[in-house]
Amino acid sequence: MSVLLIIVVIFIGMEFCNVLALYFKPGTKMFNSIGVFNAWEKSKEDPEIHDFVKYLVYWVAGTKLIFIALTIVIFIIGNLLTQCFAALALFISISTFYWKLYPLIKKMDKGDQIDPKGYSRVLFFMIMGMMINIFIGFLFSIFDIYS
Repeated sequence: MSVLLIIVVIFIGMEFCNVLALYFKPGTKMFNSIGVFNAWEKSKEDPEIHDFVKYLVYWVAGTKLIFIALTIVIFIIGNLLTQCFAALALFISISTFYWKLYPLIKKMDKGDQIDPKGYSRVLFFMIMGMMINIFIGFLFSIFDIYS
């Protein structure tokens, strides 16, 4: 089993746990679900807003399922070069977290809208760690192809 495949299997496992949490226990604070946001509970006070928030949560879960399914297919039937570029695509798509989402969650964290406090930093390092691992797996695989 290649280094890249091991890293991708870990990524898929983490994302699948997140999908399960988002679909079945969105209010939990585990698996990067939505319960860390104080606004989740506040949204329940207005059924229209809460339905909208749930819709967005389920949309995110569905999008994550698409990523998972495509990644599984690529790593089952794709050759090593396809897998390498799929890993690079995962790296780039995950990195977009730092463009819009991280500044927003950092702002909410500073404004005491996140529980536990400091969760934005945890997310920063967790996502950065996964990106680094995917990139390392990419490099190992590229070296396998060209050596």
